[in-house]
Amino acid sequence: MNKISSKLQTSFKYVYLVAFFALLSGFFHPLITNTSFDNVIIGILVLFLGLVGGILLYKAATSEKKNVSFLGVGFTLITISLYFIFQISGRI
Repeated sequence: MNKISSKLQTSFKYVYLVAFFALLSGFFHPLITNTSFDNVIIGILVLFLGLVGGILLYKAATSEKKNVSFLGVGFTLITISLYFIFQISGRI
């Protein structure tokens, strides 16, 4: 595979993730109700925070070195993401 198609494939993965997270966090709601996109942007960032935590947990399971630190940081990021989700939804 040449270098350009590899970079194109990598960039497509990230664009796909951003688009999926934007739709998941309610992208069309501000368009319909004429409100701001602040909650959508915060929702996308919270989902990325949880994704990074999940990736670190995966690295902890597959890595032989530094698996304890990956495990701790991964669970911490997922917990912070869950806290922000509860805070946005008004349950805290």
